[in-house]
Amino acid sequence: MLGLMVVVFIADTITDLEIAVAVFYVAVVLIAAGFLRARSVLVVAASCVVLTLASFMFTRSGAYEAGVINCALSIGAIVGTTYLALTKSSAILAEHEARAQLVRLARVNSLGELTASIAHEINQPLTGVINSGNAGLRWLAAEPPNLSKARQALERIIGDANRASSVVERVRSLAKRVEPKAEWLNAAAIVNETIALSRGELDQNHIVIRTHVAKDLPLVFADGIQIQQVLLNIILNAMEAMAKTPPERREITIELSSNDGRFVEFSIADNGCGIALDEAEGVFDAFHSTKSDGMGIGLAVSRSIVEAHGGRIWAGPRSGGGAEFHFTLRGHKLGV
Repeated sequence: MLGLMVVVFIADTITDLEIAVAVFYVAVVLIAAGFLRARSVLVVAASCVVLTLASFMFTRSGAYEAGVINCALSIGAIVGTTYLALTKSSAILAEHEARAQLVRLARVNSLGELTASIAHEINQPLTGVINSGNAGLRWLAAEPPNLSKARQALERIIGDANRASSVVERVRSLAKRVEPKAEWLNAAAIVNETIALSRGELDQNHIVIRTHVAKDLPLVFADGIQIQQVLLNIILNAMEAMAKTPPERREITIELSSNDGRFVEFSIADNGCGIALDEAEGVFDAFHSTKSDGMGIGLAVSRSIVEAHGGRIWAGPRSGGGAEFHFTLRGHKLGV
């Protein structure tokens, strides 16, 4: 940049006054605006103006009046270019600041969603701990105390506490960008473990749960704890949907099937209040809830988990009333 200034100064000084070489100082100003701060650009522009005047004073050939006009035009071009360059720089800085603000807002939103997700996932096992604790107290207060039932309540408390700990560990893993602990698992075993975890709530709400497992079902490549969270979300939603269903009709059906062995499909159906066909896709949106006290997080998290496993999740009305949810996981037949 300094070299260009020297070249323009020499050329402007040795040429006639009729030649406005000094307008090339605008190139110097534009180069300076590309990497210098505004105050430094102003210093460069002022230097160009001084050099233009100095060249006019040192030039000995040419028409004086033409030289005055060319000098004024060159200075005007330098000043105008400096103004436009600084204005553009201010706009670019404002744009960068706006982008940085958007990034900060996105981080705040992500933090909010993560916090809501943790609160939702932890609330389920904590509710189980409270229910099992109350049940245990009732069994101990009975005459005579039912120690067998009380022991079962304590075992459920331990199970729920371990599940809460696992949820926290999984969330921490997500925050640290650690890969899910996926492995080849028996889909029926995941379903049975999930039913066992929710057995207390199922019995309390007089809900019968039936399972149908297809023969020769492939193993699924999944993180077992995360898939249990998906199943628990759907089962608990089904329980709440059947709150107004007569107790003798409260039933949840879970089916495991596979068409070609590449994917295993989990289907969970209930005969609760149901779901409209045009609302089926929206139930998986974050913060979308049909419940007055719902957070709209459970199904959004479930979709994230299933899609992270390479599967797909969807919902729809059940023929005859109620709702049904389906999701798929990658499968693999034993010995293949």
